[in-house]
Amino acid sequence: MTLARISLAGAAAVAVLTLASIPAMNVYYRSAAGEGCARCHEIRRNFDLWQHSSHRKVNCLDCHASSTRTNIRRVVRHWRGDVPEQIRLGLDDVLQMADRCRACHQQEFAQWKSGRHSTTYARIFMDPKHNAKRRLMDDCLRCHGMHFAGGIADVVEPVSTAGPWQLKNPKLANASAIPCLTCHSMHREGEPLFRGETRVGGKEEIFRPSVSLMDRRSQLHIGVQYLPVPAVLEGNRPVRMSTDRRQSLCYQCHAPEPGRQVGSGDDRTPIGVHEGLSCLACHQKHGLTTRASCADCHPRLSNCGLDVEKMDTTFRDPNSRHDVHRVKCIDCHEKGVPPRKRDQAAALRLD
Repeated sequence: MTLARISLAGAAAVAVLTLASIPAMNVYYRSAAGEGCARCHEIRRNFDLWQHSSHRKVNCLDCHASSTRTNIRRVVRHWRGDVPEQIRLGLDDVLQMADRCRACHQQEFAQWKSGRHSTTYARIFMDPKHNAKRRLMDDCLRCHGMHFAGGIADVVEPVSTAGPWQLKNPKLANASAIPCLTCHSMHREGEPLFRGETRVGGKEEIFRPSVSLMDRRSQLHIGVQYLPVPAVLEGNRPVRMSTDRRQSLCYQCHAPEPGRQVGSGDDRTPIGVHEGLSCLACHQKHGLTTRASCADCHPRLSNCGLDVEKMDTTFRDPNSRHDVHRVKCIDCHEKGVPPRKRDQAAALRLD
């Protein structure tokens, strides 16, 4: 046998062994439940966090995409040293994970998908009415594109109030601008939930450990317990704020302007008859729907005894001049607010 034939046979044998080893490697990484992934030191930190998270019973491969092609590419990059010290998920990884969240969180996913937070890059950045009034900027990505690696000029062109506008990458058109990992951190420390477990009153958790903000600047998730709730003002009067810590997440995007005046910017802090209520008292947490919000409290807590859902507010008609976030009794009772029915009954008893 010639030397050339021996070399060719040897190369073929190596190729066959390599191909045969791929299925075995996939089986190993799935059965190793993350230990195999953590053999790369760059993954070790994330692996250690995952082991103490509420998702520690979930296999890495159930959330993270893994294919022969991507695995080979990762190994080659690792050998070349072309790997950052701390691994960050790219936009494609984040979008793929959103679909994988659905496997366990079907109801939450369906609610999110039907709500405004499932909006796409095309809906946000290709809105001619908005773009003509306000110039797009990098800060737009703070809420609408936290995982996008680049600036606004890498998303849409031209960056001006004169269109027509188009996305630099057409694949972004239907991509979610606010995916699950915007408000959830899968590796945050916490206890898993088990079906059928008994939870008692005051010992029930207020929010899941994963609830947190993805900070675009640091590329880190910040838990709601560390996020601030602004001190909002109505003129010089401090507005009474809800103590619900979950709404600190809402305020990172729906915040007032620097003057802290209620209703400025994207602020939706309730005042008037609803002052002190939490965002989540009326808005469903994933779908943001408010259909049942009035019925939760009224007519049980209604001062006037009227059907509040038929009143002239934005709950009934978005074009109403009475925003349900700011409506006050005096807005409708311009000649003076009548006494509460319960107060009238009490006065009659005293007479």
